[in-house]
Amino acid sequence: MYRQLDPDRIVETTVRLQRRIEERFPDADLCSVARELVNVARGAPARAEQIERPIRSLRVGLGVVVLALIVVALTTAVWVARHIAPSNWSDLAQGLDAAINLLVLLGAALLSLVTVERQLKRRTALRALHELRVLAHVVELHQLTKDPDRLIYADLATPSSPMLAMTSFELMRYLDYCSEMLAVIGNLSAVYAMHLDDAVVLDAVDAIESLTAAISQKIWQKIQVTQTVFGSPTAEAVMRSARPR
Repeated sequence: MYRQLDPDRIVETTVRLQRRIEERFPDADLCSVARELVNVARGAPARAEQIERPIRSLRVGLGVVVLALIVVALTTAVWVARHIAPSNWSDLAQGLDAAINLLVLLGAALLSLVTVERQLKRRTALRALHELRVLAHVVELHQLTKDPDRLIYADLATPSSPMLAMTSFELMRYLDYCSEMLAVIGNLSAVYAMHLDDAVVLDAVDAIESLTAAISQKIWQKIQVTQTVFGSPTAEAVMRSARPR
């Protein structure tokens, strides 16, 4: 029970995270990103199940093609054996060499046909993982200008400096939400690799997890700087931040 990810629980966590973001920052663009992440999370179980499910129509079609190739190869071999008998050892050796080459080519064709299903599943998984990678970069862009230096040196801002109308507590909560969204993205990527033992997909999942972990590390550095400079928020600041706007 605890050795596999439960996609439904991930969806519940994502929905709860979206609500927390909207309750704390109702006017922030991060709410739209959270809603998009919820949509992606809700679609992940069905897409993962589709990837895991065997493509029966494709398997039947490949079976027919493989059987046809075998029949054609055997028929050709029998016809050659009956009508073109070798007159000496040299002809026999050439015939065996041609037969071996034909078998190698036939085996390569069969192998490529058998791997078609895996390639289709890999393409579907990589498409879903690409969406998650894009979402991770979108989250990174939203936290990019949320820098504690803008609170520390607010008086030194230029006309082109991004506005940061947040308290230190709100800044830490905002950054924390970004980090949680990245954690959800990393877990969603692992959902697609649970039942698909494919090296390319596993590498893509590892790349997304490394990306989200690297961004989260930068975010937590900002949180630590904010907490070091401004200290832990008081109860009054927390209550003021939690009031409806």
